[in-house]
Amino acid sequence: MHADFFAGGAGAERTLRDNLDAYDRLRIVPRVLRATGDRDLRTTLFGTRLATPVLVAPTAFHLLAHPGGEAATAEGAAAAGTVMVVSMAATQPVERIAEAGGPLWFQLYPQPDLGFTAAVVKRAEAAGCRALVVTVDSPVFGRRERDLRHGFTALPDGLACENMRDGTGRVRDIAMDATLGWDRIGWLREITGLPILLKGILHPADARLAVGHGVDGVIVSNHGGRQLDGALATIDALPAVAEAVGGRIPVLVDGGIRRGTDVLIALARGAAAVLVGRPVLDGLVRNGADGVRDQLRTLTADLDHAMALAGAKRPADLSPDLVRVAG
Repeated sequence: MHADFFAGGAGAERTLRDNLDAYDRLRIVPRVLRATGDRDLRTTLFGTRLATPVLVAPTAFHLLAHPGGEAATAEGAAAAGTVMVVSMAATQPVERIAEAGGPLWFQLYPQPDLGFTAAVVKRAEAAGCRALVVTVDSPVFGRRERDLRHGFTALPDGLACENMRDGTGRVRDIAMDATLGWDRIGWLREITGLPILLKGILHPADARLAVGHGVDGVIVSNHGGRQLDGALATIDALPAVAEAVGGRIPVLVDGGIRRGTDVLIALARGAAAVLVGRPVLDGLVRNGADGVRDQLRTLTADLDHAMALAGAKRPADLSPDLVRVAG
């Protein structure tokens, strides 16, 4: 049941599959005689220098995957020299996760209760989170049929979404808010000085609106295929979003990334960095913090190798002309 929760998607899981299949439809057109020497994969995002452009996407309920929970994931990410985005639905509190010492961003579902939302944001700030990742693709909860078949509608006894614990000690349910609009993004901008990224952008018009509303970054995402089944694969949506943004703010992407060649394709198509979720959870299940670290290092080494073969020294050297649709 818990394995299906992590692996599954919404509806018939067409978008879940297409996130992977879309990379199979793309081919790399390498350059030669580029004298790359040793590659330099270091990436700076919002003032934080990272060893790799591969970040940890926000995913829920890590204590279902390993006794170390989100704290182990954070430890592995720190060892790999990258950012972990802490889920609002983490089964450990952000304060505990921050003890790993690595850079953290915090993922937020804006709640209808503005006072509680503000308290969560301030809590993330106090824990040292360096950016706020606002999920905007969830006005309602995705219909995840694997979970419905299993009857998986609540965490086991003893586990809770610890970042939803309010001042009274009560753990609130995460509310999906169909009234969420651009005005709420403006309100968030007023209550926090953290960089704000919007996660869930697929349409270029929304990317232009995001720039116009003063957000600091966008993440091209379809929630790992867990919200609207039939939504466009993220790597297919990325070029139009990157073009709409026009370099004014960073564009990141998640969904379907399993190999270093996938990372290379995403960077060439306009992403400043990528986020991975299920591969990180696979590493966590296998070997806790060390498994997370090894998974991230393997992806980074695979990217380094692919960049050498494609003729790129730095991620910034990757350009759209290096990728074509197969056939």
